[in-house]
Amino acid sequence: MTSIPRRSAPATWLDTSAAVVAVAAQMLALYWPVVTVEGPVTWTDKVVHLLVFAVPTYAVGRALGSVRAAVLVFALHAPVSELVQHFVLPGRTGDVWDAVVDLVGVALAAALLVVRRPSRRW
Repeated sequence: MTSIPRRSAPATWLDTSAAVVAVAAQMLALYWPVVTVEGPVTWTDKVVHLLVFAVPTYAVGRALGSVRAAVLVFALHAPVSELVQHFVLPGRTGDVWDAVVDLVGVALAAALLVVRRPSRRW
């Protein structure tokens, strides 16, 4: 059994603050009743989805000092958020491709966290 790697020093106030802000922004973006994303290209919505999951995953991973915990939480949250948007929120629809892009954002953040700490294991 492998142990969860821990940060040698506790999270700084900046790491914790960034995680709180990132998660709050994610909740607003995902659960606001009506959201219209318009941009110069047709895939702007997908870029927003990628960032809405990559940034909080990275910030929470840094604050907790655990890539595994951050990936687990946000990888589970990606499909759940699409289901909530589809079945619960008026004016919103869930999209399988949004969930896929959300998971790509989680994976990119995880890769960045792992590369940032090459001596640590998952």
